[in-house]
Amino acid sequence: MSKKIAVIPGDGTGPELINEGVKVLRAAEDSTKNLSLDLEEFPFGADHYLETDELVTEEDLERIGKNDAIYLGALGDPRVEAGVLEKGILLKIRFYFDQYINLRPIKLYPNVSCPLAGKGPEDIDFYVVRENTEDFYAGIGGRLNEGKNEQELTLSRSLYESKFDLDVDVEGDELAYQIGVVSKKGTERAVRFAFELAEDKGHERVTSVDKANVLSDCYGLWREVFEEVSEDYPGMETEFSYVDAINMWLVKQPEYYQTIVTPNMFGDIITDLGAMIQGGLGLAPGGNINPNGVSMFEPIHGSAPKHAGKNKADPIATILAGKMMLNQLGEEKAADKIEKAVEEVLREGEVRTYDLNGDSTTSEVGDAVAEKVREI
Repeated sequence: MSKKIAVIPGDGTGPELINEGVKVLRAAEDSTKNLSLDLEEFPFGADHYLETDELVTEEDLERIGKNDAIYLGALGDPRVEAGVLEKGILLKIRFYFDQYINLRPIKLYPNVSCPLAGKGPEDIDFYVVRENTEDFYAGIGGRLNEGKNEQELTLSRSLYESKFDLDVDVEGDELAYQIGVVSKKGTERAVRFAFELAEDKGHERVTSVDKANVLSDCYGLWREVFEEVSEDYPGMETEFSYVDAINMWLVKQPEYYQTIVTPNMFGDIITDLGAMIQGGLGLAPGGNINPNGVSMFEPIHGSAPKHAGKNKADPIATILAGKMMLNQLGEEKAADKIEKAVEEVLREGEVRTYDLNGDSTTSEVGDAVAEKVREI
């Protein structure tokens, strides 16, 4: 049966990078028995918004939901106010399809420079599991003027509905606030995903990250749930780490870590550090995952509009996001071919973009990986 994929090229360098990702997916399709990919492109992004004044509608989401997965380029354009495209498209898709896991493999590939002295591919190979729908990224907050303020805020998730009725008197200044939400069920499913991933990858340790020493209510609940879930995995070593501490240790001793699970905001921070120690944003893919629904895969970098149309951006992260997508769809053979092809191209070092001290174009890298896929 054909795998149906919704392709959203997006903004800036997104379309040209997605073009190379699709090129590699087609190579995998051509060289893998019984693999059939049915790709449908969607126009969502800055151009579509500026032309139609629409981001993504309920009807659009229903159409996307008829696919098995989503392949996204990048979103963001200086012509549109910061955050509009990200909140109105990216976050809306994540919440609509309940993509409650953000999965980031942090892996240093061969012949890629690491900024950490003395560290090589054997030292950097771990996963960060980030809860993807709650915490301070839940999107509920506001501004309060001097005087009496009444606000009603709602948070709707697949697991629960909540309403915050605020009646606040402010004296002496204008305030801004953001509400962080950690639910027991939301935490439980993210933590369980991490333990299952650790078992699947043959890991021996799961590290939970929080800031419970300061934000004790939210992350105190997170810790309680982590301990409860860990009882179902008696053979797995577990530990807690504060987010500031783990960022120090990821620089000093990245080889220690195997599977990390973290609330939303801290996961955002840790994975950007991870991208740097694996060689840069051009090599960093990510997945927004609903294990039983429609998941979305993308490079973690932005749209880099200043490089758009120049055929110079690194497509490796986008290609590896396609590899993650095939893994999630159960197409492990094709996914393995893509990863091996990327490894061989990087190891040979003849075709690489400017961020890896090369002078190859975006399309030349895509061609080289696609050719390797067909050879494997």
